[in-house]
Amino acid sequence: MTGERAAMLSEFLGTALLVAVGCSFVVLDFGRGSPVIHWIPSAGIRRALTGFLFGCVGGSIAVTRIGKVSGAHINPVVSMAFWIKGKLTGKLAVRYVIAQLAGAIVGTLPLLLWGSMAQSTKDAATIPGAAGVWAAALGEVGATFCLIVGLFSFVGHRSLRRFTPLLFPFLYAFLVYWEAPLSGTSTNPARSLGPAVVAAVWHGWWVYWVGPGLGAVLALGFLTLGKPLTHWNMEVAKFYHFHHDPAGIFHRRAEDLLKVRTHSERL
Repeated sequence: MTGERAAMLSEFLGTALLVAVGCSFVVLDFGRGSPVIHWIPSAGIRRALTGFLFGCVGGSIAVTRIGKVSGAHINPVVSMAFWIKGKLTGKLAVRYVIAQLAGAIVGTLPLLLWGSMAQSTKDAATIPGAAGVWAAALGEVGATFCLIVGLFSFVGHRSLRRFTPLLFPFLYAFLVYWEAPLSGTSTNPARSLGPAVVAAVWHGWWVYWVGPGLGAVLALGFLTLGKPLTHWNMEVAKFYHFHHDPAGIFHRRAEDLLKVRTHSERL
């Protein structure tokens, strides 16, 4: 299997795993009849816990074999952001997005095993809150802005990038606690699409494409403007296993390819 095909398969599996396990935590923490509701009556604490556990899933995927092969983007806006920064080809970025969307739909199917508990959460679907779709869209813009700034700030600094997987749990605990009442805190069009397809819940569907997309673009603009002060320099389209790139698909610029090849030769 070629490097790109293996990466696409890993991205499919990673996104399916993220949705299956991460959304199971949503069902367990908020589904009708779940004992967690009685153990932790505070909805705010359960939101923070859900975000932390969801982030643990994403961070864990990054350090596994899946993340080693594909970079564990598991989010269309992340892949597109790497493409905008010149670390992925447009062709591979599109293929990644397709793999992520398909993986999210497949990953939602195991939630049906939760039965009525999952049905009570509409299979962990993200739906605009009481404040309406525009507030939800703004919430997604802000949450995704924080996600991209946080992740790319870590990846863009050599002293921090090995700790990138550890950022996910704490970042999502914060984001879900504060933002979830507005939109459910998706920050990921694939994560929202899977439950929407399986549960047939399409209210405000555009929020989870427009919001994360705009938030990612604004975040990249912010990082680019601040580069002279922060010395931010992203070398690779991965969140861990940075030097594993035998096919040269995660380092697009010549100088980055030279760095990874030099490192490989030294090993």
